[in-house]
Amino acid sequence: MGRLFPRVIDIKYQRILSQERSLAKAVAASVIEGRPVTAWDILIPILFLMNLLQLKRSRETFTLNFLFTKKMALEAAFSRIDGGKGREEMRDRIKEKTAAILAADRQGLYSTKIRQKQMREMDLLIDHYSRLLEAEGKDYPSLVRNAYRTRESYAAFLRELEEAEKEVYQAATQTVKTSSAREIASRMEEAAARIRQAEMGWLFP
Repeated sequence: MGRLFPRVIDIKYQRILSQERSLAKAVAASVIEGRPVTAWDILIPILFLMNLLQLKRSRETFTLNFLFTKKMALEAAFSRIDGGKGREEMRDRIKEKTAAILAADRQGLYSTKIRQKQMREMDLLIDHYSRLLEAEGKDYPSLVRNAYRTRESYAAFLRELEEAEKEVYQAATQTVKTSSAREIASRMEEAAARIRQAEMGWLFP
């Protein structure tokens, strides 16, 4: 990518990434709720601005974290389709990247179990994104419709993905071991499922 005139596959990549980023932002907005405006916010506007900035940073960080596996899998699928790379080669690259993150973690927040569950999620996503990149169309709805053909087929993929994501969340809560982590994971699952159901109604009316 980065060419003067983007190719069709470059446009597809950007459309898919943009859609995943929109989903991540929507989940972030559901999970990280803004607090009600107080009298202090009105009396001292700088406090209101500071709280807004903190909320914005929290949501941006959440969005990046939510996109972690999605973006890595999308890049792998792009290299697979555009560069003729083998699936196992791309999988090995992801293993190397996640192993480096695991080795660099000094706080014990990223466990071997989380990494293993993420690999299953990314396996699903690599196949999914590969289907989209190979499908006819330049906009996201066309790519999904042409890749999956029917609402039932796409719904079956989403069920598989949500189950894989759930296993990642479970591994994460077992590592962190706090009630707030479990609550956040539950809210993430509910928000993602709700947003994807609405999206499916738009993609397959």
